[in-house]
Amino acid sequence: MSKWMRAWSTETVGPHNLKIAERRVPEVGDGEILVRTTAVSLNYRDKLVLETGMGLDLTFPFVPASDMSGMVEAVGKNVRRFKVGERVISTFAPGWLDGLRPGNGRTPSYVTLGGVLPGVMSEYVAFPEDWFVAAPISLDAAEASTLPCAGLTAWFALIEKGHLRAGDRVVVQGTGGVALFGLQIAKASGAEVIVTSGSEEKLERALALGAGHGINRLTEDWVERVYALTDDHGADHIFEIAGGTGLGQSLKAVAADGRISVIGVLEGFEISGPVAPLLLKSPVLQGISVGHRRALEDLVGAIDRAGLKPVIDKRYKFGEFREALAHLDRGPFGKVVIEF
Repeated sequence: MSKWMRAWSTETVGPHNLKIAERRVPEVGDGEILVRTTAVSLNYRDKLVLETGMGLDLTFPFVPASDMSGMVEAVGKNVRRFKVGERVISTFAPGWLDGLRPGNGRTPSYVTLGGVLPGVMSEYVAFPEDWFVAAPISLDAAEASTLPCAGLTAWFALIEKGHLRAGDRVVVQGTGGVALFGLQIAKASGAEVIVTSGSEEKLERALALGAGHGINRLTEDWVERVYALTDDHGADHIFEIAGGTGLGQSLKAVAADGRISVIGVLEGFEISGPVAPLLLKSPVLQGISVGHRRALEDLVGAIDRAGLKPVIDKRYKFGEFREALAHLDRGPFGKVVIEF
């Protein structure tokens, strides 16, 4: 193994400062494993961190991205969970192993890879073994890399927190990575899935993935269409991807005692909506900020059992990181992945 590796990094906030640099392969410390990166999947959050910093205390030179799959190349002393040669995926929020999120009401924790902690857009990483879980045996490296953030967010919303039941009506907004995981997980759980999108072509692809209905939000009132499709019952669960004032539409469309998972911030970091349906229908309004390691392990097991295959819109090469980031602005159908 070479003593040198390549990594993407930036010295300041702003994607135009991204460059590839050579640095030494890190040595493993006590309780750490050295992982050779095989794939990194991108989230829109990665782009926001690069462009704005998101108010995070970044360390420069900053290596971006949080979601990876890889192969264990070396283990440090006292490592018990992994062996050399095993395939692993990262956890988005290291330290959140199970149960309640770290932090408190005044200062909720947001210590994640590719943020306060180093990112994974490098050929090798050396992190504590607790920051990884075993990769699914049924997925290739690119597919496995999509699970730590997008896959787990959907799983946490629907299964861990949402207690989804067969027969539930689930509305999924859009056709990005989290949305399509929501579609697939809901369908595998026996739910009826309704997808909204502004693209007829993407709606057709969502129907082919198993959605029961597609609604073009640009040509029809999606709330009224949900009522029509559910005999006025409404949606038992809504993936609120847009945020902003769009929450008001979700409050109208949700069923009595239903659930809205606020996931995306595409329309801004402020949300608003009418109070009447919130009071009269008593829905659960839950914010989802990915999830803990135990839930990721549950997701891995479920994927291997169900044979679920993540949707990858395009696979890029290591040197095409800028092009892959630009792809996020075009609204990918599923995930954008960089293979090493």
